[in-house]
Amino acid sequence: MWESIFSRLYRPASKICLVGVVQAICILFVFKYWNFASGMLPTAANLQMHWKSAFLPLGISFFTFEFIHFAIDVYKGKIEGSDFWDYFAFILFFPTMVAGPIKRFQDFGPKLRQPSTDWVTDVHRGLTRILAGLAKKLAVASLMTALTKNLNIQAIATAPRWALLLWIFAYGIQIYFDFSAYSDIAIGSARLMGIAVPENFSWPYLQKNITLFWQHWHMSLSKWLTDYVYIPLGGSRVKPPRILSNLMITMLVSGLWHGAGWNFVVWGAWHGACLCIHRLFRTFRTAPEVPGTFGNVVSWMVTFSAVTLGWAFFCMDINTALFFFKKLAIG
Repeated sequence: MWESIFSRLYRPASKICLVGVVQAICILFVFKYWNFASGMLPTAANLQMHWKSAFLPLGISFFTFEFIHFAIDVYKGKIEGSDFWDYFAFILFFPTMVAGPIKRFQDFGPKLRQPSTDWVTDVHRGLTRILAGLAKKLAVASLMTALTKNLNIQAIATAPRWALLLWIFAYGIQIYFDFSAYSDIAIGSARLMGIAVPENFSWPYLQKNITLFWQHWHMSLSKWLTDYVYIPLGGSRVKPPRILSNLMITMLVSGLWHGAGWNFVVWGAWHGACLCIHRLFRTFRTAPEVPGTFGNVVSWMVTFSAVTLGWAFFCMDINTALFFFKKLAIG
């Protein structure tokens, strides 16, 4: 509510917009990252500063990014003005509030004011999308969860290499079907109200390089990070070393956005390193690209393997993940 009221002060090129951005980041930090940051302090101070986990509002990462988008785009003049209730509905639109996709006001506002009136098509497509999401969640993601939920250091220590590979593959399938299921349900629920929201996944595991993977995985987040982190840092318009640092910083932000923990930082760094390697490969490649199906299959296998192995840092603490890789390497 406070953010909605404060947003009434935003004007193009006004420093109030920048205050709004800082305010949104500070609120996110206090609720989501305070324990992570205070955990780096000496024990005595740490005990005094810890929050209880119940203080974390649901979906705060998603609607904070929408706060920031709105303030920056008003500052740049991309949003000329908004009705209070339009903005309030934009932020509190329940289908996307907890698990995305991340919306843009200039796309959402007109659809809110003039929703589709083709009720038959909207209801049919909305229900179909919701059912598809439920099928993904219940028939696939939940099945994979049964395979992945009990992995720990003790289980890793006694498991053969093939079982570890099967486990990390199952986790990759689980997280895709889990997250894309939520997106399908959100998109379908919005469609029932005659409102189209952004797509979030488009066959990411079939892409043949890591850049294409991130253009098809959690697309609303990838586009947000590109527009509000990567491009302001200089994007691809700067010298090659800066491009690589921009990629790495952007993916570190992505990692921290997903969770407050060093494993998420390392996961972001993993993908940042993969993107940097791909960038260098494209820049300095001297051999011609292998044509045809064989080259595409090899590229896909390398990309899929890198993404799948990276999930180890996403779902385990760092020590467990490193032990996991050690067992994969030496058995």
